[in-house]
Amino acid sequence: MLLLWKRFAHVSCRLVAIFGLVFALQPAHAGLFDDEEARKAILELRTRVDQNRQAQEAQIAELKRNQDKALADANETNVALRRSLLDLQNQIEALRNDLARLRGQDEQLARDVAEMQRRQKDLAQGVDERVRRFEPAKVQLDGREFMAEPTEKRDYDNAFALFRKPDYSASSSAFIDFIRRNPQSGYAPSAYFWLGNAQYANKEYREAITNFRTMIGAAPDHPKAPEAALGMANSQIELKDTRAARKTLEDLIKAFPQSEAAAAAKERLARLR
Repeated sequence: MLLLWKRFAHVSCRLVAIFGLVFALQPAHAGLFDDEEARKAILELRTRVDQNRQAQEAQIAELKRNQDKALADANETNVALRRSLLDLQNQIEALRNDLARLRGQDEQLARDVAEMQRRQKDLAQGVDERVRRFEPAKVQLDGREFMAEPTEKRDYDNAFALFRKPDYSASSSAFIDFIRRNPQSGYAPSAYFWLGNAQYANKEYREAITNFRTMIGAAPDHPKAPEAALGMANSQIELKDTRAARKTLEDLIKAFPQSEAAAAAKERLARLR
């Protein structure tokens, strides 16, 4: 636009210069041209000036239209770009919201999975514990190792707890019931031994002798066998069966010479003589 105005000013200056030259030369050459020719020249010059002016104005108008159109197109493009930018920002914000929601879902899912794994672990442990309650387990008692059902251990421990209380009558009944239900149990030799001791404490000497003898016959290599033999001899002494007691003590010393029970048997045997 500024360039057009400069061109228009330049042309106008040239026209003014031409008009000045014409008027300056007119007096000097008055004799050369008549009035009619002068008028024609002036009209022709005016026509040319008007044409040039109209052409310049047309060019200016065309340039102005082109500029307006360019500005309008630029405005439309700018509006379209702003609209596209706004849409893009909205899409980005929506994606951010979706990402935050997905992250929240992932975190919740991770918590749910962790909770489910914990429950499965607890459930598995509970199942294992319940299974172990019914599965045989390795037991060590009186220097011996054997497999026993959970119910065997429970019943034996209950009977032994009654003996230590001490409630010898209840303990005796509990051991008798245990042996009746578990005759082949690894607990059986120990059950016979403590049953004999409970009966000895209740002065049931004959029953004690029977159970001590049964224990020694079933498990002669049991760590409690020497004590069972000594308990049997003590019961025989209480029954005034000195002959049987002496025989039992002699067998005890012969079978288990290094045991503490053998040392006690020697003392009792000396008193019996």
